[in-house]
Amino acid sequence: MRTDIFARLDREPEPPKIEVPRMTWTRLALFGGTLAFYLVIVVAVLLSTWLVTLDWKIMLFRPYQQWPELHAFLDYYVVLGQRGPTAVMVASWLGWRSWRQHTLRPLLSLGAALLLLNVTVGAVKLGLGRAGPHYATQVGSAELFAGGDIFPSGHTANAVVTWGILAYLATTPRARRYLSATSAVVALGVGLTTVYLGTHWLSDVLLGWAAGLLILLALPWCEPVIAVVEAWILDLRDRMREQLRSRRRLVPSLPVATGNRPVPGLFPPRPAGDGEPVREAVGAGGGRGPSATRGAGLQGSQLAAPRAHHPATHPAHAAHHAVRSERGPAGPAGSRRPPHSRPATGG
Repeated sequence: MRTDIFARLDREPEPPKIEVPRMTWTRLALFGGTLAFYLVIVVAVLLSTWLVTLDWKIMLFRPYQQWPELHAFLDYYVVLGQRGPTAVMVASWLGWRSWRQHTLRPLLSLGAALLLLNVTVGAVKLGLGRAGPHYATQVGSAELFAGGDIFPSGHTANAVVTWGILAYLATTPRARRYLSATSAVVALGVGLTTVYLGTHWLSDVLLGWAAGLLILLALPWCEPVIAVVEAWILDLRDRMREQLRSRRRLVPSLPVATGNRPVPGLFPPRPAGDGEPVREAVGAGGGRGPSATRGAGLQGSQLAAPRAHHPATHPAHAAHHAVRSERGPAGPAGSRRPPHSRPATGG
């Protein structure tokens, strides 16, 4: 029995309990506030304000030296914000959700969120080029345009988006509340862990939280595109399946030969005497009979092949056929006419 996603999609339509989030006024207000916070962080770092001073104070405090007993655990915990492992884990869960809910929307929503994350966060990282705490060269400097790529924090933004997508796709209010709280705790923990390990400034983490939240709040604007892509994928699947069925109908079903037995229906029966080799008739005088012409096309290897051994003739039949030496006088050389036959014409 097939258990793939497309097979389940063929069985029944999308359940009515799945509600696609819309851009409400509340969500729009949250999006505007988060965007304003994002811009404030960027401007504060560009102008080297008190936020940059706070970054340096935390960096010089070196939390990983103050609490070294946490280092081993947090080294593993920060993996929850790494893009590769988290994307695989969440995609596996959403793939099961797609199979159960008979829709590709969960997987396509994750793909759209990760695409937005890579484009927006990656563009700001490369554009500002901020160096990390371990590569800082001047105390009190924002370390911008120094060839780095840590502003905003990719681990933090990825933790917000990857785990927050589970709350975004929740089908019940209760599940949405629990998943929202869980994803918030994971994202906060991952961001603070990067500050503890000294791989990010505090301002990097603040901007990473804002960047991830902006992507989650903007996902309802992507829902029409997700619906179009899902319909296109399913239509492409149907067309490919129809082409495969057409090719299978065009291929003839031939019987399989077993052993040395000929396969019936593959080769039509040949008329008797058509193309069959005819033995050359040789008379007493060595002349060639009329059948010699028909056998002239035989290859030398075929003519030289030894004759098959035939069993001895039954005594009852041998009595009626005398050998050549016991026959009476024959006609002209090479003739097979009986000795007492008469010509067909008179005279």
